[in-house]
Amino acid sequence: MSDKKMIVRAGLLAVIFLLLFASILYAGVGGTVEGKKEVDIVPLIKWTLVFLAGLGTVFGTGLAFAAKRFAVEIDPRVEKVKDVLAHAHCGACGYAGCEQYAEAVVKNQDVPPNLCTPAGARGAEAVALITGKKAEAREPQFARIMCQGGHSKSLKRFKYEGVGDCRAAVLAGGGDKSCAFGCLGYGTCSRACPFGAITMSEDGLPVVDITKCTGCRKCEQACPKKVIEVLPASRQVLVSCHSKDKGIDTKKNCQVGCIACGKCVKVCPFDAPSVSNNLSRIDLAKCKVCGLCVSPCPTSAIVDFIPKRSKAFVMDNCIGCQICSKVCPVDAPSGELKKKHTIDQNRCIGCGICTAKCPVQAIDGTFNAAEVFAAAAAKKAAKTAAA
Repeated sequence: MSDKKMIVRAGLLAVIFLLLFASILYAGVGGTVEGKKEVDIVPLIKWTLVFLAGLGTVFGTGLAFAAKRFAVEIDPRVEKVKDVLAHAHCGACGYAGCEQYAEAVVKNQDVPPNLCTPAGARGAEAVALITGKKAEAREPQFARIMCQGGHSKSLKRFKYEGVGDCRAAVLAGGGDKSCAFGCLGYGTCSRACPFGAITMSEDGLPVVDITKCTGCRKCEQACPKKVIEVLPASRQVLVSCHSKDKGIDTKKNCQVGCIACGKCVKVCPFDAPSVSNNLSRIDLAKCKVCGLCVSPCPTSAIVDFIPKRSKAFVMDNCIGCQICSKVCPVDAPSGELKKKHTIDQNRCIGCGICTAKCPVQAIDGTFNAAEVFAAAAAKKAAKTAAA
């Protein structure tokens, strides 16, 4: 209500000043009033004050009535929700700003309390507590740079000497890079990030610190070349290229661009990669993050964000079904039927396919083991509850 009080006060002051100005003008010589050498100032001031007081009372009463009549009640929970949000005003929640999201999450039961990604899990829990909703766990999202063509690995068409900003550089014929789809490297995304999560490498490429990145999408919106994508944290095998040029042209412009050779399509057991418009893309819904497509890529355009994959090993509850031997792409498992198997650590690449396919969850050590075991336990609990 403080904003309304300020409006009322401003209105009253404006009226007083206008009337005072009018009274001063009237104190002079009018068109039909006889001019006087002297003006008796005391009666003039007295009646002016009486007139202003009466008029002020009338206008003040009217404004007060209007403020009360058209007042909008503000739910105190909205202010509480605003206090626990990140105040980044990034729009990642789908609303124009934090205030709009706070109003929506309080007034609309269908709006979940976990949409403010910069506030994280703690913020979601606080919003849920204020609104009486349930805060469900939400997978973190990070900005991914879909270009590896730094200064040392890509060519330029001309020397740009303008403002050091990607949005300014792109106005100069689409930018100075030979690849029309590549990162220009002038750090616009770094300056747009409100959390200091993006820095520029010596090779002129953005580097994302996932410990600081909140997935707010401000960098994604700022990039004129659209080489930044905000993706779920679990999606860690990606084609880090956006070039739609023909393979021969891409190879001329950049050493690490996708040339649409299709080798990733051939080796993937889950049909996740596909090539269209001279570019390979990985279907994140199908991808199991096994990393099998990484090494066959001739230009290293596919990036594996898991720096080191731990290798599989067989536990004592193995039933010797030999499924692991059938699904392994590198023939690492071996063993006789109905006997405990072993995995050759020199061959194992830690892709996790055997872990996911084992019917009794007897294979551990891979990056996806915890997820596989948790899913199996949940499935078992559901069956028990149903019985």
